Amino acid sequence: MTAVNDGAALLGRVLLAVIFVLGGFQKLFDFAGTIGYMKAEGLTLPTLAAIIAILVECVGGVLVIAGYQTRLVGIVLAAWCIATALVGHRDFANLDQMIHFLKNVAMAGGFLQLFAFGAGNWSIDARQGRGVAKTVA
Repeated sequence: MTAVNDGAALLGRVLLAVIFVLGGFQKLFDFAGTIGYMKAEGLTLPTLAAIIAILVECVGGVLVIAGYQTRLVGIVLAAWCIATALVGHRDFANLDQMIHFLKNVAMAGGFLQLFAFGAGNWSIDARQGRGVAKTVA
């Protein structure tokens, strides 16, 4: 990989992860509001759902930025994006909800790219020998 590709891979990870880091910490700092939102969405065990959301978003986002266990985290966050799209953005009569649903689906696609190709050379994974997908000629 060239330095341009390495930089693009790092920037791509940051851009994918920033919404999770910010959203996760927002949920953490307004924990009562997060639980209220989970209740309003009809989730059973809203406190547990809030804790899981905060952990997945904060930890997953930081791991993606760092490029650590990127393939595993990528598949988890891809599944998370689809699950949250189905739970929180299923009212297609509401254009805003449809846009958020499609945003989640698009982010899942980005995370599947991380799962398929890894974090790139500027990552903890690369330092540990897991960073870049090997191409077979």
